[in-house]
Amino acid sequence: MSAMLPVPADTAPRLTAVLGSSLASLTGAPNPLGLAPARSAVVVLVDGLGAANLRQRAGHARHLAGAMAKRDVIHTVVPTTTAAALASLTTGAMPGSHGLVGYRTLDRAHDRLVNQLNGWDAGMRPETWQLRPTIFEAAAAEGVDAVVIGAPRYADSGFTRAVLRGARYVPGTSMADRFDAALDVLDGGAPALVYLYIPELDQAAHASGWESDRWLGLLEQLDAETASFERRMPRGTGLLVTADHGVIDVPAHRHVFVDAKPELVDGVRHVGGEPRFLQLYVDDALDAASRERLVARWRESESGRSWVMTCGEAIAAGLFGEVAPEAESRIGDLLVAARSGIAYYDRRAADRQAEAMIGQHGSLSDEEARVPLIRRGAYERS
Repeated sequence: MSAMLPVPADTAPRLTAVLGSSLASLTGAPNPLGLAPARSAVVVLVDGLGAANLRQRAGHARHLAGAMAKRDVIHTVVPTTTAAALASLTTGAMPGSHGLVGYRTLDRAHDRLVNQLNGWDAGMRPETWQLRPTIFEAAAAEGVDAVVIGAPRYADSGFTRAVLRGARYVPGTSMADRFDAALDVLDGGAPALVYLYIPELDQAAHASGWESDRWLGLLEQLDAETASFERRMPRGTGLLVTADHGVIDVPAHRHVFVDAKPELVDGVRHVGGEPRFLQLYVDDALDAASRERLVARWRESESGRSWVMTCGEAIAAGLFGEVAPEAESRIGDLLVAARSGIAYYDRRAADRQAEAMIGQHGSLSDEEARVPLIRRGAYERS
């Protein structure tokens, strides 16, 4: 395996503990994050807001940055991509357990790559492809109102049915609409577990970069909306602000085209994953010796700027957590996780629109893997 993997200790706080700990705080049960008892809980998930992103733009988010102490940082999951991380948030399980192990993964039964965010169809049914019950289902069993607040277009998506089952979906078009909807739920008086999703910053980062004026404007808007919400939320409400991953900007001159070296794709049937965390699936007919040579060629070429590992090495290192048999078949035979500020692409792909993205994530760097966990209201540290 090239270079030592930056795998956090098993005891390190993770995104997997956030929603379950919030529910436990409402029922009086102990919880891994040590959250104080609360009447209701609101978890705001800001897609793409890494701890480093927030700290480096603290002047544009005085409320959030001022509330984030050094210890208010946790680890997300591997790969650092939305599909895997949000499923881990809502199930409390690592990707190897819930089965959403990347952005584009292999459906071996149909010999195809499937997009875990929007590729749902009869061959990848949300109710069975995602392998674990959700914390929303557990909340309902406890008599807690489980509510998801997000953009209207996600209300009945396959991804929603996979990872948000058990919750009622409340749509809100803008950030302000979603925070207002959360207040309406809290003002109802019944104990509630509310998950509020903010996709705007991640979308802006992909299109324009996280260092762009567009991204900064949205960060300022988020900061103001969060501060306003905190002032108005009912007494006894616990508020957590977290994220699924951070973002780094990768300009076009740092793109690496894997097809430029035919020896790196010889024997590779599918190039999956995402630009900073490739998952390569080899041809079933490739014998063991040929597979070893392929791994060796990747290590010789890319070890200076990426972690290169086999599926077995990644599982043994605990990158995906405990891995269910169904999930193991979806993980790439060879994984390439960028260490430097690069992104991998394949110019043979039918759809090359992803090459236009500036903001990137998926790999194991601190910038991508460390996210805030800001505690306010009933959860504020004493």
